Amino acid sequence: MSANAIAQKRGVLIKRFLIPSARFWPLALMLTCGAVSAEPIAVRHIEGTVRGFLVLHTLEGETLATGDLVQVVDGDRMTSHLMFRFKDGSIDDETTVYSQRDVFRLISNHHVQKGPSFPHPIDLSIDTSSGQVTARSIDKDGKEQVTTDHLDLPTDLANGLITILVKNIPRDAPETKVSLVAATPKPRLVKLAISPGGVQPFSVAGSRRRAMRYFVKVEIGGVAGVVAPLVGKQPQDTQVWILGGEAPAFLRSQGPTHIGGPVWVIELTSPVWPRAR
Repeated sequence: MSANAIAQKRGVLIKRFLIPSARFWPLALMLTCGAVSAEPIAVRHIEGTVRGFLVLHTLEGETLATGDLVQVVDGDRMTSHLMFRFKDGSIDDETTVYSQRDVFRLISNHHVQKGPSFPHPIDLSIDTSSGQVTARSIDKDGKEQVTTDHLDLPTDLANGLITILVKNIPRDAPETKVSLVAATPKPRLVKLAISPGGVQPFSVAGSRRRAMRYFVKVEIGGVAGVVAPLVGKQPQDTQVWILGGEAPAFLRSQGPTHIGGPVWVIELTSPVWPRAR
């Protein structure tokens, strides 16, 4: 086989397996050829009613969006709504319903990304009780495409739950794997590998603290997994910082929110009051 033929074949394989997608809080996804089912994460820290404020900015510190997180409890059923409003009018809006009886189980998830900040808008809905996954996207001609599939969804599905699950992973676990539905025109399952990345110091009003850093890596299986690093298509890891202890808390994440997008930082923020006269 000639060198040109080999290159063309490799290009076909790359296009076939490396399909762009997007996700939360803040993960860029790539497709795998399949995902091995795993056990859901055990509940070590019960979630409660929460109202929080977040900021999304570049690595250089330029603020791009502000975020609001609202989480409401109804028995062992939780509803979490996270919305980022961008200065350019873009929206990243995700509503997640899950249970936390012994283990975390996703019930439903609806994730929308649209506006100038997202070259490939998404609208993904997941219903785990029926296995129905609906994806709405815009094709190259500007027409809406709607795809509805019934998938065999694993019990460790993590859409909308990444930071919550990371807070509940035992600190001595070398690696934890979970599944996630990628928001592509035809939804597919991918696998994420979460591993500890050591302790890093930070401060609060001058008081020194320590946070645990985790890496969230997208695993690309099959031929795509072999070829991707060679052609620069391996997606960047997302980093998540968690404050440990008896009440673990999310502090910061860093990574792309959509395929081919820049690395953005999401952090907790506080209200700023006008100066008293």
